Amino acid sequence: MLLLVAIPLLLAAVAFAIPSAPLRPRVLLLGALGHTGVVAWLAVAPPAPSPAGWLAIDAAGLVVLLLVSALFLVCAVYAQGYLARRQDRDNRAFVGGLLVLLASISAVAMAQHLGLLWVAIELTTLATAPLIYFNRNERALEAAWKYLVVCSVGIALALFGTFLLALASSGPGGPRSLLLSDLLAAGPGLSRPWLRFAWVFLLAGYGTKLGLAPFHAWKPDAYGEAPGLLGALLSGGVTSVAFLALTRVLQVCVAAGEGEFARRSLLALGLLSIGLAAVFLVRQRDFKRMLAYSSVEHMGILALGVGIGGAAATGAWFHLLYNGLTKGALFLAAGNIHRAFGSKDAARVRGAARVLPVSGPVFLAAFLAITGSPPFAPFFSEFAILAGAVEAGAWGAAAVYLLGLALIFVGMGAVVLRMVQGAPPEDLAPVTFGDSLLTAGPPLALLLLVLMLGLWVPAPLRVLVETAALGGGPR
Repeated sequence: MLLLVAIPLLLAAVAFAIPSAPLRPRVLLLGALGHTGVVAWLAVAPPAPSPAGWLAIDAAGLVVLLLVSALFLVCAVYAQGYLARRQDRDNRAFVGGLLVLLASISAVAMAQHLGLLWVAIELTTLATAPLIYFNRNERALEAAWKYLVVCSVGIALALFGTFLLALASSGPGGPRSLLLSDLLAAGPGLSRPWLRFAWVFLLAGYGTKLGLAPFHAWKPDAYGEAPGLLGALLSGGVTSVAFLALTRVLQVCVAAGEGEFARRSLLALGLLSIGLAAVFLVRQRDFKRMLAYSSVEHMGILALGVGIGGAAATGAWFHLLYNGLTKGALFLAAGNIHRAFGSKDAARVRGAARVLPVSGPVFLAAFLAITGSPPFAPFFSEFAILAGAVEAGAWGAAAVYLLGLALIFVGMGAVVLRMVQGAPPEDLAPVTFGDSLLTAGPPLALLLLVLMLGLWVPAPLRVLVETAALGGGPR
């Protein structure tokens, strides 16, 4: 398990040390391949569970590791073509920072001690902020600082919540550690008032990293100014570990008999996030900010599913996987369109399917996938959440959910269809960032994977995700 952290950190040091800019993306690819190999090894032959271990591989952590490792590998391949065309930028900090980000995400996925989990999530913030500034312009600097400040406030709230959780566990019969197994075993022995206070602060803190409304203020700027491959990792990787952190704390609340209180708050923030995204997606001009609000929507869908519980929670865990892969395809294709047209203004982008014969159609198909169109995988996870809501009798939540999905489909569709169809603008400068195997192949591969998972889910993956939704312990 330590290899999942050690390999990226070691190669990050190599990337910072070597003087050759063309060689650094190869180091990134090597780190991605090594990480993917170790994750595959752990999935096939998981280590024996250690109740006192601070690191462990359980079903929920393995789902996140599989998603992040696959997404990072595809982004590392994309980086070979992208960074070769961005020789105007020094890639030392970018490549090294990406590898540190991979190490910190892996640590969050394996952390069984809630203090260690907090430290690892804080490291994702510190590793990501400089990466947002890759384009070295005023708006990128503003976005990087906004991300750093807002997420630092959020992580400070999460730290205070962790202290409160320690207080909740320090009474008679409660554990004197923050190991997840100890907290779950204590269950009813935890102080319920302190636990409620802890949940509120942890929800606000980790909800900020997740990008739930009203804690989402960093997302539009960060996603809008970050390179496409970083947007893919933010929307599919960083948000996934934040969701995992929230579900860890939710497990403790359920064990202590406060599950209903915690789920109601998740349900409320989920519906708020979907509603806010629907408002801001209508007539959105910046297509990368549009994807940021789409991410707010889908984080709301995750919170909604877990908040309802039961079958809807299982749908939410499937949606975590499907949304991450689909967002990867969307952000990589959007990055190609941005570079080809030299603008993020949707009004200045026309005929993307003609200018970029692979990335343009992939962007259109990924839009259909992310808005829940069959036969792509997100349709089935979103439908499972809807069915779970109906089964639980949450008719109001189901109605708001459907209305939000419909408004978002119309709002995004009006932008995406105009961008992809028609003839390119007459004043479009000669395109120097066209499709290539290394820049168009990765988003296409992710899209095909999303399509495959919509048609067929391997039985081991299905069992793994269902176990994660049930709060399965160490494997």
